[in-house]
Amino acid sequence: MALSATLGPHACFSHTTAALLWDLPTWGTSSRIHVTSRSRSSVRRGAPVARHVALVPDDERTEIRGLPATTLARTVADCAMTSSPAEGLVIADAALRSGADPAEVAALLTRRSGRRGVRLAREILACADVGAESPGESLTRLILLAAGFPRPTTQLEVRTHLGTFRADMGWEEWRLLIEYDGRSKYAGAELETFMREKRRADALVEAGWRLLRVTKEDLRDPDVLVTRVRRMVRGPIPHTSRPALRLP
Repeated sequence: MALSATLGPHACFSHTTAALLWDLPTWGTSSRIHVTSRSRSSVRRGAPVARHVALVPDDERTEIRGLPATTLARTVADCAMTSSPAEGLVIADAALRSGADPAEVAALLTRRSGRRGVRLAREILACADVGAESPGESLTRLILLAAGFPRPTTQLEVRTHLGTFRADMGWEEWRLLIEYDGRSKYAGAELETFMREKRRADALVEAGWRLLRVTKEDLRDPDVLVTRVRRMVRGPIPHTSRPALRLP
């Protein structure tokens, strides 16, 4: 807010700073504030600011909490072009859940054809999924896609004797489910939460599904995670073209 008061009339917050203003989760964001303006002189010197020189058209800027910022679609495009694949996908997934139109993001990237980062951004947009509900789920899916697995179905519904449950992702043809377990899932009434989750997991297994749980520790060693998933696959893994995305 303090920096906003010093910005020129054509400057606005952008990239991962705009993502934070849009309440989108990020992955490894730096402490620098990203500002896009027509000239570097629009931002005071000495501030911890990452300056991007570009014209932001009126239809690509908005106000959030009274602060000038790029629109949701522009924010996704900027982040996908300049962030790591991991952070770009985390932001893109969350933006889709918040109502971002993939066609609008794709149109923005088309207008930037030939610029650095556009090809990567298109890969990220193609991998983005509205069904991912946490950064951990996004990163798990990125690892699997980069390893050549076919795209999993997110929020896959499974019928059991206890009712219908949704799994974070999975493949119906293999009857294999992947669940990302974040720490907050078991916060609060730990025993009751644990017992409820155990009954749910047992019901899924009894319905003929295999279940593999992933935690943040697994994301630190993608090769081991990929090996674990391959061991649980029943049947051949079809050859798929891998997205040109580096592992997180």
